[in-house]
Amino acid sequence: MFLFIGGSEIIIILFFIVIFFGANKIPSLARSAGKIIREIQDASDDVRKEIQKNSSDIKDDFDIKK
Repeated sequence: MFLFIGGSEIIIILFFIVIFFGANKIPSLARSAGKIIREIQDASDDVRKEIQKNSSDIKDDFDIKK
């Protein structure tokens, strides 16, 4: 999941997050980050579906068989 980041580095990052934002704001930050990630994944899925739909339409136009 975390590319090129070790366990100690994750702990240091979390420590700085607690210092900068405070322990009370971490749940709301995590919730906001989760919503943003979900929106990005949904947009990515929509683009992928649109590309697949259009590519199948083009294949049908040229009678290309799978």
